[in-house]
Amino acid sequence: MQRASWFRSVAPIVAAAIALCLHASKPNPAVLAAESDTPASAPTTWDRQAAARYMDSREVWWQAWDHDKRDHGTRCVSCHTQVPYALARPALRSALGETSVSPMESAMLADVEKRVRNWKDMLAFYSDEVYGTGKEIESRNAESVLNAIILSSYDRSQGRLGVLTQLAFDHAWGLQSKTGPDAGAWVWQDFEYTPWESKESQYHWAALMAIATATAPDDYASDPATATHLQALTHYLESHYEDQPLLNKVVALWASHWFPEIVSKPQREALLNSIYALERPDGGWSLTDLGTWARRDKTPLETHPDGYATALITLVLEETVAGVPHADPQSKAHIQRGIAWLIANQDKTTGAWPAWSLNKNRDPKSEVGQFMSDAATGYAVLALDHPRK
Repeated sequence: MQRASWFRSVAPIVAAAIALCLHASKPNPAVLAAESDTPASAPTTWDRQAAARYMDSREVWWQAWDHDKRDHGTRCVSCHTQVPYALARPALRSALGETSVSPMESAMLADVEKRVRNWKDMLAFYSDEVYGTGKEIESRNAESVLNAIILSSYDRSQGRLGVLTQLAFDHAWGLQSKTGPDAGAWVWQDFEYTPWESKESQYHWAALMAIATATAPDDYASDPATATHLQALTHYLESHYEDQPLLNKVVALWASHWFPEIVSKPQREALLNSIYALERPDGGWSLTDLGTWARRDKTPLETHPDGYATALITLVLEETVAGVPHADPQSKAHIQRGIAWLIANQDKTTGAWPAWSLNKNRDPKSEVGQFMSDAATGYAVLALDHPRK
């Protein structure tokens, strides 16, 4: 049975779940806006149910938000909320004893699948007429990659590559730049919102697309039809590595777990030394340290360790350093401190991890003020549920 068809059959359940979540208690903004120091007697466990509850509630809010409505009754797919949700929510299923996707996930998947299935009939998320020349191409490229990443994440959890996921990959490869200095990447959506909708986002998402391709089920990366696209993609990542902020280099290191040519041994050693040096005494990392950023509203950046930077770095170290023969003996200690920070800094009531915008001093009481915490929570779940080596 197709997922979209299944969703229609549980529509009443979805409606009830949405009503319930909208009346549930809101996340405590004070916790998301203040640094939590690791106490002397740090906790050793984290709350998976609270994390799932937070992510589900945020997806409910996204589905109900008027600002993200698009044509044919669909919604904009978000880099900060829906992609981390799609990557992390399936990881919690086994531990929580769930036997199927939640109604909130089903609503998201039905929306993405509708746009993939009717790709030629769907309008770009952002039009040139309203948002400026080139925005239709940017948003079309970005959506194609995000659709592939989201659908392949769910296919991984099911162990097979779906027809619509294959179609989403085909859409993305069809829009991959074929010529010019950025051949192999995608012209990315740029609204000057760091780190996912700005000039450095093109590399960031190209690296995540490489990871999605490598981890797609049914040995998709070995398909001869994929080889030419992958070769162009990995060449782009390798040739543009040195010009990237540290944040993007971390994601490139993650991709290099499957494509070692992306990051050379000297580059890898230099990056690890930089990462280790930036870890704070409490075990966390700050996103502010991973690039040269400036807020659009000219307010000072938050410098506290945050859940997004800490979770992403910890996850990448788990993937690329832990368990590697002759690895730096200090790497395990850095990973353990990162894990301890994540456990200590989860808000056990809301399930979220703290993170702050690089673009504006957003009101933590607002829904948009939680976007970075959405991403932080998704990546924290992935880092904490990662198999220990």
